Amino acid sequence: MADPSSYRPKPGQIPDSPGVYKFRDEHRRVIYVGKAKSLRQRLSSYFQDLANLHPRTRTMVTTAAAVEWTVVSTEVEALQLEYSWIKEFDPRFNVKYRDDKSYPSLAVTLNEEFPRVQVMRGAKKKGVRYFGPYAHAWAIRETVDLMLRVFPVRTCSAGVFKRSAQIGRPCLLGYIGKCSAPCVGRVTAEEHRELAEEFCDFMAGRTGAYLRRLEQQMHEAAEEMEYEKAARLRDDIGALKRAMEKNAVVLADATDADLIAVAEDELEAAVQIFHVRGGRVRGQRGWVTDKVEAVDTAGLVEHALQQLYGEERGDAVPKEVLVPAVPEPAEPVTQWLAERRGSRVDLRIPQRGDKKDLMETVQRNAQQALALHKTKRASDLTTRSRALEEIAEALGLDSAPLRVECFDISHLQGDDVVASMVVFEDGLPRKSEYRRFQIKSFAGQDDVRSMHEVVSRRFRRYLQEKQKTGEWQEEGAGAPGVPGAVEASEPAGAPGSTGSTGATGSTGAAGQPLEGADGPDQGPSGPIDEEGRPKRFAYPPQLVVVDGGKPQVAAAKRALDELGVDDVAVCGLAKRLEEVWLPDEEDPVVLPRSSEGLYLLQRVRDEAHRFAITYQRSKRAKSLKAGPLDTVPGLGDSRKQALLKHFGSVKRLRAATVEQICEVPGVGRKTAETVAAALAGAAPAAPAVNTATGEIIEDEAAGAASSNGGTRP
Repeated sequence: MADPSSYRPKPGQIPDSPGVYKFRDEHRRVIYVGKAKSLRQRLSSYFQDLANLHPRTRTMVTTAAAVEWTVVSTEVEALQLEYSWIKEFDPRFNVKYRDDKSYPSLAVTLNEEFPRVQVMRGAKKKGVRYFGPYAHAWAIRETVDLMLRVFPVRTCSAGVFKRSAQIGRPCLLGYIGKCSAPCVGRVTAEEHRELAEEFCDFMAGRTGAYLRRLEQQMHEAAEEMEYEKAARLRDDIGALKRAMEKNAVVLADATDADLIAVAEDELEAAVQIFHVRGGRVRGQRGWVTDKVEAVDTAGLVEHALQQLYGEERGDAVPKEVLVPAVPEPAEPVTQWLAERRGSRVDLRIPQRGDKKDLMETVQRNAQQALALHKTKRASDLTTRSRALEEIAEALGLDSAPLRVECFDISHLQGDDVVASMVVFEDGLPRKSEYRRFQIKSFAGQDDVRSMHEVVSRRFRRYLQEKQKTGEWQEEGAGAPGVPGAVEASEPAGAPGSTGSTGATGSTGAAGQPLEGADGPDQGPSGPIDEEGRPKRFAYPPQLVVVDGGKPQVAAAKRALDELGVDDVAVCGLAKRLEEVWLPDEEDPVVLPRSSEGLYLLQRVRDEAHRFAITYQRSKRAKSLKAGPLDTVPGLGDSRKQALLKHFGSVKRLRAATVEQICEVPGVGRKTAETVAAALAGAAPAAPAVNTATGEIIEDEAAGAASSNGGTRP
């Protein structure tokens, strides 16, 4: 690992002007290329305290051994040179999009004497007109088959064309009218080229005028009683309309635009592009990339624009490019696009209307592409095995951690503090083993203390299961912190028990089924599986992962030590820097950026975070709907509704006497006294105000509304 100060340029050496810079490693290989409006300011930012750098930037500058730069006159030239160098050197620390598949395009070879229509993949060639790309080659062939009836352009290969010319007989398409047969001289080269250009015009979206011309010819043929010609023109119009229907109109103003959307997480990003021509989606493509450099959404968009239009000229660059974030500064990128097109290009974020709606569709496609990419990566057995081996090697484990459990804490400003436990076995999530916890030992926000409580409760439950099966009788009796017979016999939900799904079986604190709860089968030691083995917390993990850094890891380790559990490894994954922390270690373990082990740990951590925040939000939603009647013990929903229906509002119910409350069907005197006492102790709510008129809304109306969805103080 190199020290950046060893190759830092001397003060005054770096010019204060636009340019492009290269970082090289000790073998003189280019590992990163960047551009800057001011080389002095940008390069100086790399040579600050390493602790202040983004972890990916820190890895890059410590890998490099030299830095070079080239001064240019404008930011547009810097953008062009950066793209050229990235293509030439393929630096390892630059974002490089890779196609998630090789998309086919419809190509018309206008650079040949007799242009040919065909499906093409790969790099674009000069003099060839491209349409698309499309998701499937069969979609292109269906469209071409419909259009050849009207535009009988050559589709055969060079060998077939030459063979037909030699024998003086066209191929089958020439006999059935789907080729004008220039090979045998039925049309001249000029006439055939005109057909090819009309084909291109129609594919480019200029359809209205051509269809109107065909309809006029059809009517004229009918008036002249040339019915066969009129019928043929009618069928031609139908074929063209069917070809057009394959691309529905998405923008009513016949816009030519490309829409670019980005879906990303900490490690990867997916880009989706919709090509709209003449208001219709003419093509779609997508890329995925590893985020090997510190880059935001605007930076990802800029890289996508470079890759998308770096080799394009003319109409291939549309008049309008819609993006989720505009690169800063936007002027050089806009000017660069305009130079490639030859006229102005509008680069902007859609704000309203059809374009915004279509952008949301493109965004959903990007999110699905990223999810599909992750699913494919996670489902590969070889990749998962390599990930587990890398984790074992990095953490110094004796064997690969086949069962990994991850814990996360979630709260809203210290309220509704909950925790989650997710389980991955053999690198895949096992959702039936997920558990959720409510923090009970204290109130307020303290993630470290919460982590200690949750890990303690999970492994205390594990030791209880071992006691029930007789595996811990001798060991557990004298081990510090191991629950004895009294704690093991506590009822579910009592103080000291987990109070979670794992502790209560199939219900949570409120008696409602929770996600990940075990089934109804109960054995002498809790739920059992098909083979009679205990479930719940009966199986320990080989590795416990906590969402957090050194303090959370220390709390989890302390919880295991207090229970005498010494055969479970602990680590923490800090989200900001993606560093792996181990107990009693001053420095974190930094896994390589391309490590499958880091990818798996991140998936485990993110799943725990998702599971925790989902539970926390559901609890918060329930608490927001709660009213004063919800605190009355023994008062169910039916009697709440009966009380509100009888009195009309909580305000009138609060003013009622016990005798008046007893008049409600189903409410006895004891319940009425409890209701009256609960409402007397609850402070009345502030009056609701109509924000449009400023009038105070009568509580009767509010009470009537609350009778449909809950109670209101």
